[in-house]
Amino acid sequence: MVEMDSSLVWFRRDLRLEDHAALHAALTAGGPVHCAFVFDTDILDGLADRADRRVVFIHAGVAKLKAELERHGGGLHVVHGPARTAIPALAGRLAVAAVHANRDYEPAARRRDAAVAEALAGQGRRLALHKDQVIFDTDEVLTGAGRPYHVFSPYKRAWLARLTPIQLAPYPIAEHLGRLARAGTAAMPSLSDLGCHPVDLDLADPDALWRAFQCRIDSYHEARDYPALDATSHLSVHLRFGTLSIRELARFAHERGSAGAQAWLAELIWREFYQMLLWHYPDTVEHAFQAKFDAIEWPNPPGHFEAWCAARTGYPIVDAAMRQLDRTGFMPNRLRMVAASFLVKDLHCDWRLGERWFAAKLLDYDQAANVGNWQWCASTGTDAQPWFRIFNPVSQSEKFDPEGRYIRRWLPELAGVPDRHIHAPWTLPGEQWRRFDYPPPLVDHARARAVTLETYKACR
Repeated sequence: MVEMDSSLVWFRRDLRLEDHAALHAALTAGGPVHCAFVFDTDILDGLADRADRRVVFIHAGVAKLKAELERHGGGLHVVHGPARTAIPALAGRLAVAAVHANRDYEPAARRRDAAVAEALAGQGRRLALHKDQVIFDTDEVLTGAGRPYHVFSPYKRAWLARLTPIQLAPYPIAEHLGRLARAGTAAMPSLSDLGCHPVDLDLADPDALWRAFQCRIDSYHEARDYPALDATSHLSVHLRFGTLSIRELARFAHERGSAGAQAWLAELIWREFYQMLLWHYPDTVEHAFQAKFDAIEWPNPPGHFEAWCAARTGYPIVDAAMRQLDRTGFMPNRLRMVAASFLVKDLHCDWRLGERWFAAKLLDYDQAANVGNWQWCASTGTDAQPWFRIFNPVSQSEKFDPEGRYIRRWLPELAGVPDRHIHAPWTLPGEQWRRFDYPPPLVDHARARAVTLETYKACR
């Protein structure tokens, strides 16, 4: 029997209580509110590495969420199984009228939600999806002709023109928490129960990180591209898993108004631009947005992709970035562009190989942003870098890591290389570079660039 107005909130990539759209909708519906999180085996079983940083991060976030709900008199049902069947089964056992969740824009998530909605409808229940991880979603920012924007700059102008205090206002949660329903005393599954292994991870408090970034946001536009300064926000993983509210972050940046804050707000808008594009063009996960570039037959020379993954390309800025990614699950945005461009336009490997590697390694992996950025670097996407513009890894290194501090941090084997040669050790006189445990350059940039230009010209 369905309990009228009772609800189940299905937490996904929104692991917080504060300013939570789906939770607010359920709490204000009037009935008791149950809460659940599913460690989805449809996702977990597909992981290549059982010591996945994201699972560790999510597991810690779910444990924290469960404890917070219990402090407020509620609880959290933590399920290990396929979400497409587990959620309808739990909704039936709890006899709720509706399941509330925040909308996810990835193709696989949309298929999962469609299956859950169909199963719930068969029980006489409904799935209510809410906007939470973006300020504007799906069809809210379109061209005058009612079509999705394909270029970022006009999208950004339209996004800002539509922005009002309403979109940035937080959802009040605290005053309604008395409607939370308890979930029993069952312990949540351990990492071992999930078939995963622990891994060292810096689980810094998201609120502390946010407060720290507020103190340096005004210089963000000047410092963000210099990896040795470590001047990025370090909030991307918290946006990815919803441990911070996008409305709080965007509201602060918009009200702050400094050059640094505006530059960071633009990055948040880029994130939504890619979410919107993935919603409208889900096939871009596997296909070039500019269909003509699907005709490129990437040579994928033997050993090139493997050397890139192993940080053994012979180009220090690329290898330092790839080593940081492997050791920490993070890479600064500037270096994501450099590393991606190098794989595609110097090593002549399919951009999808790199996208999948980042998907496996990045703690903050977001499919919409990752696919969008890889296609931008490969010049195959919407509003992409023109195909004839190719990052020179040495000049990028000289410009953004002039003293080689970042390179030496992640490639300590190059600590003894003089500053003037740190960006290209093979330029040391008399082949002195051979005394360092570091490979020669895998390719010559000038020759690789010429091949790339001819490849793209053939598809024009």
